[in-house]
Amino acid sequence: MRISSRFTIAVHVLICIETFKNDYKVTSEFLASSVNVNPVVIRRLLLQLKKAGLINVKRGSGGADIEKPLDRITLLDVYNAVECVEEGSLFHFHESPNPLCPVGKNIHALLDGRLEDIQKAMEKEMSSVTIQDIMSDAERLIKI
Repeated sequence: MRISSRFTIAVHVLICIETFKNDYKVTSEFLASSVNVNPVVIRRLLLQLKKAGLINVKRGSGGADIEKPLDRITLLDVYNAVECVEEGSLFHFHESPNPLCPVGKNIHALLDGRLEDIQKAMEKEMSSVTIQDIMSDAERLIKI
């Protein structure tokens, strides 16, 4: 099981926007060069982040800016913005367990509550980390 790389790319993008905002026009091409992906991937993410109210993107090649204070954007906000999980559920079951099997017919009863608790714990932890926390670490690491 893996959470989509869209999440880590989105965090990377936000840190780049903040890091380079005063020195460069932070375009999808610029961001793509840092992430080392196709600019189309970045443009899709920028649209998702914009829709979530986390960034503003100027038309054309105007670049991107962060809309909210970094200490008010959590990892959970970013995670939710880029739709890392389908239908809000981190864990996905195979479609049709065998209802004639004693395990198959009870697998949801055995796991659903536990997996929901695990997801809630992860989301709670993600909500306690802000982009400012990560930016502070970035400033120390890359000597901004």
